[in-house]
Amino acid sequence: MKISYNWLKQFIKTDWNPEQISELLTDLGLEVEGLTPYQSVKGGLEGILIGEVLTCEQHPNADRLKITTVNIGSDAPLQIVCGAPNVAAGQKVPVATIGTTLYTEEGEAWTIKKGKIRGEESHGMICAEDELGLGKSHDGIMVLDSKTIVGSLVSELFKIENDHVFEIGLTPNRSDAMSHFGVARDLRAGFTQKDINTAIITPSISAFQVDNRSLKIDVDVLDKNLAPRYCGLTISNIKVTDSPAWIQNRLKAIGITPINNVVDATNYVLHELGQPLHAFDANKITGNKIEVKTLPTGTKFITLDGVERELHEEDLMICNADKPMCIAGVYGGIDSGVNENTSSIFLESAYFNPISVRKTAKRHGLNTDASFRFERGIDPNITEYALKRAALLITEIAGGLITSEVIDFYPNKFEDFQVRLSFENTKKIIGQEIPQDTIKSILISLDIKINNVTETGLGLTVPAYRNDVQREADIIEEILRVYGYNNIKTTEKLNASISNTSKFEDYKLQNIISNQLVSQGFYETLNNSLTNPEYIALNTDLKAEKSVVMLNPLSTDLSVLRQSMLFSGLESISHNVNRRQDDLKLFEFGKTYHNYADKREEKKHLSILITGNRHDNRWNTESKPSDFFYLKGTIETIFARLGIKRLKATPAKSDAFSEGVILSFGKTKLVEFGMVKKSILKHFGISQPVLFADFNWDDVFETAKYNRISFTAISKYPEIRRDFALLIDDSVTFESIHTLAKQVEKQLLKNVNLFDVYQGSNLPEGKKSYAVSFTFQDENKTLTDKQIDKIMAKLQASFENQLGAELR
Repeated sequence: MKISYNWLKQFIKTDWNPEQISELLTDLGLEVEGLTPYQSVKGGLEGILIGEVLTCEQHPNADRLKITTVNIGSDAPLQIVCGAPNVAAGQKVPVATIGTTLYTEEGEAWTIKKGKIRGEESHGMICAEDELGLGKSHDGIMVLDSKTIVGSLVSELFKIENDHVFEIGLTPNRSDAMSHFGVARDLRAGFTQKDINTAIITPSISAFQVDNRSLKIDVDVLDKNLAPRYCGLTISNIKVTDSPAWIQNRLKAIGITPINNVVDATNYVLHELGQPLHAFDANKITGNKIEVKTLPTGTKFITLDGVERELHEEDLMICNADKPMCIAGVYGGIDSGVNENTSSIFLESAYFNPISVRKTAKRHGLNTDASFRFERGIDPNITEYALKRAALLITEIAGGLITSEVIDFYPNKFEDFQVRLSFENTKKIIGQEIPQDTIKSILISLDIKINNVTETGLGLTVPAYRNDVQREADIIEEILRVYGYNNIKTTEKLNASISNTSKFEDYKLQNIISNQLVSQGFYETLNNSLTNPEYIALNTDLKAEKSVVMLNPLSTDLSVLRQSMLFSGLESISHNVNRRQDDLKLFEFGKTYHNYADKREEKKHLSILITGNRHDNRWNTESKPSDFFYLKGTIETIFARLGIKRLKATPAKSDAFSEGVILSFGKTKLVEFGMVKKSILKHFGISQPVLFADFNWDDVFETAKYNRISFTAISKYPEIRRDFALLIDDSVTFESIHTLAKQVEKQLLKNVNLFDVYQGSNLPEGKKSYAVSFTFQDENKTLTDKQIDKIMAKLQASFENQLGAELR
């Protein structure tokens, strides 16, 4: 929510600067997330002077250019080449001097420089109104009043407004603060706590009066539950045109685009008081009657954005005698709004049921300033006041007469909330005793009426506009936020309890693996669970019918919940690679979502993505590219840390991989990893190889529960290592060598390692050379060469007979 500093000061007089106000608002719970300077004309017309055209002659080298001399009050006049058709001697004009910065409509800056135009020097620019940001015309230069003073600043002539805009992160419960008036009320409470007494200045409606009763429009509210209060009146003989500059500046400062004086007035009061209003063209209200009612499901209605919508039977509509004109509290219709031909209006101010508005807005995918307020609950007792305020403002800037009595349908008045506050509970919850006088002062500054006072507490009446303050706990929260959280002293004693939990908690294992991966140079990511449904076509393993589809998606790119962790991870890879971050090691704990015939299911995963080099090049070490075996080693360290052993490897059949492996524990698949297909990478604009691992974390967690960490004492006897250089067929894998060696010698053989692979010249076709090391150790004695030679002979014979190997 945006709040203008200058506008705020119309409600509460203060000499505090915007930075001080920001700090106080944040302390009060209206967190200021940003503070931005604003100028009604970007750049503030700095460097623009009033000049007088002394001479104007034809450019010798261009038919459409003129050479002028312009007096700007300096020692000598400036020569300026000008292409405007209306430039003439004797004019007073705005002149941008050399070094002045101007801005395009899009906000792009450009600087006036000395230059030559068709061979003639030009020392500045005579400006049109669109070049200064003072209008849209570019038909010629801007000619000023002849009485203006040469050399004076144009900014002084046009009264440029400088402002600051607060960006407030408003919490959903604070519907009372959704306006400048509401924010000013909180500021008053904050100032009171700092012993600064100041009053709220509200716009006066004492001048309101009915001029005549020539245009009466009847109102019939058919459902008082959906529209508990409905007010309206008519204004005739108005002239729809642009709003005055002061209104436009106020609206532009908070990001609202001015439309016309009537619509701008309703928007102004909306952001001023927090009450949404709507103006209907009275000539389009057939039958001179408004009906507030619901319509049958399927009724067609075209909204202001030109979209035809099908109404639901629970959508509250504002209708004339023949057809609907507006979705109540949400959006107007295309046929009933105010335009340049409108001469009379019906002005509506209402309180609509928050739940009804919220459902309707969500049902149609609409989010407007009005619905934002209605669905959170506005002040039901400000409705008539805001109507009269808006009516006076419209007659002030658009002319016209108020031509009907105020219609006020309000059958059941909203009652204020009665709350009892205990001093003892206040002390207990806050943790510190606040003086009773201070509590009373805070409550009064918040418009909370004190009905009675006893030794134990207070009887209070909370105004209806504070619909979030209905319990004693809410009152205590209000006291605390105004008193100031920073003023609550911290205790010297810290109490803590120790929970009796299992070491096998999901979050504990997740933290262990996260810390391990981070220590290996990985970065944790957190990607959106919502994704693009088109990604499903990239992997034939995924099925569109298994997607969980959002009913009201923010966009088509975020309309389904992800079935795979891969694509959101590749979006992160693509984002970084496009910014020259080519060496990436990422991991994410997250969920996938699946829609089955009989149920919906969430599955937790750990995904790992690696691309580029393992580390940066260093003076003493060249970096190596991350490859399949680097990823495999990372995965093995994860399982080793969790104590999961005896994993079985099988080829992966996933359509996501060009080549991959599945590691399983028994029949349970724990992880699938490999090289991502180039066709998938191409879709994300990634040209370098990417490795991906997808852990079924739920299964990993369950498997880790049943593993026990075992340990043995370090042997007192030395290890002995022997090597073989084996010439084998290309089809023979190291795994087959490892398995056969373990079968030949189960007790003394501790480790089998492949430390070199050679394929190339000097070897027979279809052959490769493996250099394999064997480590032996006896836990009870020192091994002899005779024992080792005997075992090596058995290994050699087994390799030759069963694998067709030869010693090189």
